[in-house]
Amino acid sequence: MIQDKAGEALYHDLVNQAQDQLEAEGRQGRIYLFKNNTDSAGNSFGSHENYMLERKVEFSRLSNSLLPFLVTRQILVGSGRIHPAGPPPWPSYQAPTGRPSFSFSQRADHLWEGASTSTTRARPLINTRDEPHADASRYRRLHLINGDSNMSEATSLLKMGATDLVLRMLEDFYPLADLALKDIPRALRQVSHDLTGGSQLQLADGSQSSALTMQFYYHQMASYYVEEKGAHHPDVPYILELWGRTLQAIESGDHSLIDREIDWAIKKKLLDTYCQRWSVDYSDPRIQQLDLAYHDIDPQRGVYGILARKGQVLTLLDPQEIDRATVNPPATRARVRSRFIQAARAAGEPYTVDWVHLKLNNRPHQVLTCPDPFASENSQLEALLADLPASKASGWATPLV
Repeated sequence: MIQDKAGEALYHDLVNQAQDQLEAEGRQGRIYLFKNNTDSAGNSFGSHENYMLERKVEFSRLSNSLLPFLVTRQILVGSGRIHPAGPPPWPSYQAPTGRPSFSFSQRADHLWEGASTSTTRARPLINTRDEPHADASRYRRLHLINGDSNMSEATSLLKMGATDLVLRMLEDFYPLADLALKDIPRALRQVSHDLTGGSQLQLADGSQSSALTMQFYYHQMASYYVEEKGAHHPDVPYILELWGRTLQAIESGDHSLIDREIDWAIKKKLLDTYCQRWSVDYSDPRIQQLDLAYHDIDPQRGVYGILARKGQVLTLLDPQEIDRATVNPPATRARVRSRFIQAARAAGEPYTVDWVHLKLNNRPHQVLTCPDPFASENSQLEALLADLPASKASGWATPLV
């Protein structure tokens, strides 16, 4: 979460640099950068999640137990979206009403498959390209592209934490029911556009269930799992509590239970307040602008940033930690990459870097490998640094990105 917010800060700095350059060139205009997933022209852009998963988990179990969780997870962690002309005319169960509406997710209307190697042509929930970026004999990279970009720290924590718990259950072969869905694209849209969470989804075995029922089930099983195995992280109790409270808020219709923590509820409260104040609906251009401005990453101008400063949303992170993370990589192999890049630049050496391999282009036979994502030190790197005069002079006491 800290690294994600540090990313926002870095991009905001780039926006300011670009704005300064624009003005220095005498050009008119203002640059905005939004952390969202769709635009007014109907384009969509993803918010990717990556989890290192043990290969012992069969892909069929992922399909039968994880995909239903991901389809229904949007009622917890969607970022919310208004539809000025009402929901898109799909799936066929829902005739277009033409009435402005609000949905849980920005991303749900743009996904068409459960799992595939594609990421743009026919977007799936799971991208199946086998690129573990780790020991390929032990791990696979579970690459999810169905989630919304979140502004709220609490929502981000719930998204990652709940998904992590489900994956831990799968790795431990904890008994999870087969809730495979008959039609994933239809179910995604059906869930997103039903704020009650009660719309009945068709399962592959011919039965029916709702998003609320399925998420209550996953929450219950995760709670049992934690009782049995113990909490592996200090935030797990809050994750489980917020997960359950969000489901209660949807079931009861009392969104005040979560409207300081969950993105879609924060946004809906804001938009509904202004709709009432101005006597308008979601089709009003001012409401559409507010919907977009919620995702403006400028902490002074963006609506989420304004709400955070006023204490109207719950923040979990220390701003100083976020500031430090913009210049210090986490204690993973990111630290190795950081030191390598800084040393190569200081020495004036051209270099090539990917997830696992670090190479000085003028020394093609001297390739550093970093197969362990959690190894923050590398003996090959230390030998290389000792051989670069500039790095000796610099010391590299504080690695920078």
